[in-house]
Amino acid sequence: MMIAINTPIQGDNIIKLLENQDGQFTFVRKKGIKLLFETTIEDKEAAARLAREVIKKEPWGMGLYFQAVVE
Repeated sequence: MMIAINTPIQGDNIIKLLENQDGQFTFVRKKGIKLLFETTIEDKEAAARLAREVIKKEPWGMGLYFQAVVE
């Protein structure tokens, strides 16, 4: 299973940010506005929550409209 980040903007920043989370997320591919990531976190819902928290902590992520969901 993977998690997906759905956002029309800041995709490159999200990829860099999540891939720098101690190897917990690995970018797989982009499909439209969907960024797909493999994760080493067993609880995929927890992985999606962590991705949301990490993105929202960034100055550019505070007002960003996006979804982090389990695929």
